[in-house]
Amino acid sequence: MSLRSGYSGRDTARFVPEPDKRPGRSPFQRDRARVLHSSALRRLAAKTQVVEVGQADFPRTRLTHSLECAQIGRELGAALGCDADLVDAACLAHDLGHPPFGHNGELALAQVAADCGGFEGNAQSLRLLTRLEAKVPLAGLNLTRATLDATLKYPWLASAADGPKYGCYDEDAEIFDWIRDGASPGRPCLEAQVMDWADDVAYSVHDLEDGLHSGLITLEKLQLQGERMAVVNIALADYCRPGSVTEAELAGTFDQMLALDFWPGSFDGGPQTAAAVKNLTSELIGRFCRAAERATQRPDSTAPSIRYATDLEVPRQQRLECALLKGVTAHYVMRREGAIASQAAERAVLIELAQALADGAPHALDPMFRSAYLSADGDAGRLRVVVDQVASLTDTSARAWHARLHG
Repeated sequence: MSLRSGYSGRDTARFVPEPDKRPGRSPFQRDRARVLHSSALRRLAAKTQVVEVGQADFPRTRLTHSLECAQIGRELGAALGCDADLVDAACLAHDLGHPPFGHNGELALAQVAADCGGFEGNAQSLRLLTRLEAKVPLAGLNLTRATLDATLKYPWLASAADGPKYGCYDEDAEIFDWIRDGASPGRPCLEAQVMDWADDVAYSVHDLEDGLHSGLITLEKLQLQGERMAVVNIALADYCRPGSVTEAELAGTFDQMLALDFWPGSFDGGPQTAAAVKNLTSELIGRFCRAAERATQRPDSTAPSIRYATDLEVPRQQRLECALLKGVTAHYVMRREGAIASQAAERAVLIELAQALADGAPHALDPMFRSAYLSADGDAGRLRVVVDQVASLTDTSARAWHARLHG
């Protein structure tokens, strides 16, 4: 069995014990294969990242984002001493629980699920990995403890959250407690921190690229002071911790980032400027990952940098730059004219679909969810099954189910 040094038998344990299947294959390679072959991962191909699925051939979906996140996380994790397959598996799995229509769908299902403990995409990912994905009865994909822990960006229960983000519904506390046995409360493991930064890097950089190719973002506009300040204010409000940075510092950071010599002056969709934009994405990803690697590595340490031996350090400059890139996409794509009305219509589809499924259950449900509905404990348990089904759908299938059931 090939395995990075420092991982223990507790790290590679599974909730339901299983025998090894293939000599020389590590438990984390096995985990990665299970996520890669899961139906939940395939469904991400038709779930919105930022630009709506079906609008064009170029924009990324949740699936392509997850694959790119995995490549970034795998290399960064390996450079730090983490098991590459473990980090790869966690990155592939990190968005599995996201519903149709991206974060907009999360808002709709949070409203639907108010009477059964709420809805949160990260908690839904854990629920899918440990319960819903059909591989091992009552254990989902039955991944190792270390891999499941690496998916926990927010390692606390819904009832312990002091905000809207959490990693596990209260009803799934048994598996959460097993995963987190011995871990410091609220502290994500190093592999989860690598996954989280890889996610931030991937979507902040690639969403910019998608926005440029769609024409919603233009490099010329970013040269205008008023446009820059609009981005700064969004980043300050939505992507920075309150009180952690001033408007002046963030504006200065934006100016410095846009002055880096790898930023192209324009983009017209032709081969020359397309290559320049691709170089831009490469340079930004390298900049963000090298900064974290240099800040985290401890040359004088002999202990392996895995699990809880250390934390990922990301320099302040790069965190602010990443927040600004998110602000660019938010300003030009997610908050563009007409987007608010479109997002409201998407939320209505999911809310009305959930009601139609609840009214017609159990027969209206997909066969995969009927037995769970029939065995559910009380109204809250049955509502959770309805939410599970809606969350599992793609953008396309959600619209199709809605048209069939709601009319």
